[in-house]
Amino acid sequence: MTVGILFGSFFILMLIGIPIAIALGISSLITIFFATTLDTNIIIQNGFYSLNDFPLLAIPLFIAAGVLMGSGGISKRLLNLANVLIGYIAGGLAAVTVLASMFFAAISGSGPATVAAIGSFMIPDMKKNNYPLGFATALTAAAGSIGVIIPPSIPFVMFGVVGTVSIGSLFLAGIVPGIVMGLCLIAVSLVIAKKNNYVGTGSPPTIKDVLKALNEAKFALLVPVIILGGIYAGIFSPTESAAVAVVYAFVIGVFVYKELSFKDLYQSFASAALSSAVTLIIIGFSVSFAYLMTRERIPVILTEFITSISESPIVILLLILLLLLIVGMFIDAISSVVVLTPILLPITSSIGIDPIHFGVVMVTALSIGYVTPPLGVNLFVASGIGKISFEKVSIAIIPFLIMLIVALLIIAFVPGLSLFIPNLTN
Repeated sequence: MTVGILFGSFFILMLIGIPIAIALGISSLITIFFATTLDTNIIIQNGFYSLNDFPLLAIPLFIAAGVLMGSGGISKRLLNLANVLIGYIAGGLAAVTVLASMFFAAISGSGPATVAAIGSFMIPDMKKNNYPLGFATALTAAAGSIGVIIPPSIPFVMFGVVGTVSIGSLFLAGIVPGIVMGLCLIAVSLVIAKKNNYVGTGSPPTIKDVLKALNEAKFALLVPVIILGGIYAGIFSPTESAAVAVVYAFVIGVFVYKELSFKDLYQSFASAALSSAVTLIIIGFSVSFAYLMTRERIPVILTEFITSISESPIVILLLILLLLLIVGMFIDAISSVVVLTPILLPITSSIGIDPIHFGVVMVTALSIGYVTPPLGVNLFVASGIGKISFEKVSIAIIPFLIMLIVALLIIAFVPGLSLFIPNLTN
């Protein structure tokens, strides 16, 4: 009965349009009130203690850093570098969109932020060069999903906190899988471009052009070096690296590129504060939801159910991937990580999957939810920028969605892709 009330009320609230963060809290409150003897104050207590965690400070800081870098001219210079490198080939603007998203992913930690920063430049540019608007918008949305794989990554921070896994190791583990996702998207975009005769932007660049673009983007390219290098040199922790990123973005935007005015700073911090507030509300209410599931032994029951279907690690992993893809269609990545990590991590550990590798697989699978209706946050952001209906983007996303699933399977069943770099540092 308790489980039925918990999940039934949650899905009913979502269906009537209640935001997921609030639906998690209300469904927890309803369940406690009608199906348990617990004090309803436990929701407040769980929320307070869950947020009173130093590593979680990285989330609002990385969000602020990403917003400042997008407003301060860094994304523009990354786009220029990507355009110089591969913009000249047939379908080059499509490949530029993916490559620039990979660059920006290394400084933002957020999928929607990557779509907003890159899409505001590339969607109009592709449209101007006769790319179909649906293709341009869908590709930008798909490329934005890499934003939570290549470090820094907000979902990786959450997985590390909930699963007590090294956040620094998760950051390193996401580098190669993020590149794999990017290469898959570039491949399918170039095939579509060749089939439809989408032209490039001009002749191949000279060495001088490349060096000039590299020089202009050098401060942007230094961000992941500073973050990851500082963590593994022992200079600062992953959480402190987020604070360093904010200061770095501020200095570069205001004093080096001089594209951040005081008005821009106010708008950037206001935007970051709003995004952070939503994220932290989700985390606070998700903990109570997860607590009630644990109290009703749902993780144990689900573990027993999945392992009873098959003893094959391959079959179990495929079932988990299917579950994550379905969940990602309805619940955002951060909420899913908080709720599902305590359930799935023991299952994968029992069949010999490294926790760091599973963290990458889990976040990768959930990142596909960013471009899967009905939630599809990236699709909503991209369709708003491209001024195209959500339905048309949802159709245009299909080939990119297929390639993202192919990339997920490669990442899931070739653990060396995730563990190669972390193992080098051990």
